[in-house]
Formats: sequence, structure tokens, C-alpha cells
Amino acid sequence: MSELGQIVQKVRSKNAGPFWLTIDIFCGSSEAFEQVSKGVSTDRVAALFRADPAVVKRFDIAALNVVKFSLPRPTIQGARDDRDMHGAGWAALVAELDIN
Repeated sequence: MSELGQIVQKVRSKNAGPFWLTIDIFCGSSEAFEQVSKGVSTDRVAALFRADPAVVKRFDIAALNVVKFSLPRPTIQGARDDRDMHGAGWAALVAELDIN
């Protein structure tokens, strides 16, 4: 098993408005894309962020070798208890996922 971050070119997370986060996994090759597409489930990403899998949106973009997830932010951007104003820190959690 390898960590996702060791297989792909880059994992990036950011705000998609004040209520949503988006996580982009740039695979870099079609082989890595296939491995990520098959090895990372929507349920697994939802569990990682303690989100309801029914509201997590997944986009597999083979032409770009990108897998993208969008999910509701745990708190509204800028709220008193928001610990990541820009949503950039979530990428590290995804990059540490084990993948076959």
C-alpha cells in the first residue's frame, strides 16, 4: 500500500464558496488516474471528513486525469469556529489516504 500523495502529482483543496469545499486530485497519468479512481471511494472520503456520503459529489475527469470531490464545509467560511478559512488544509488528509 502507498499513500495517495506518493502516487499522484498533487492534491489540492480550496473553498468552493463559503459553504462548500472542493478537493482536486491531479493524477498526472492515466495509470495513476485509474488507480485513484478505483482505489478511493466516495464513502471513504466522506468518512474522512465526517460528512454524509449522500451529499459528497464526485467527478472523475479522465481527459484531465483528475478526480474531484466537493462537499459541504463543516462550518461556514469565516465563522468563529472555522479553523481553515481558505480550505487549503484538507488536502493533507486526503494525501495521507492509503491506496492499493
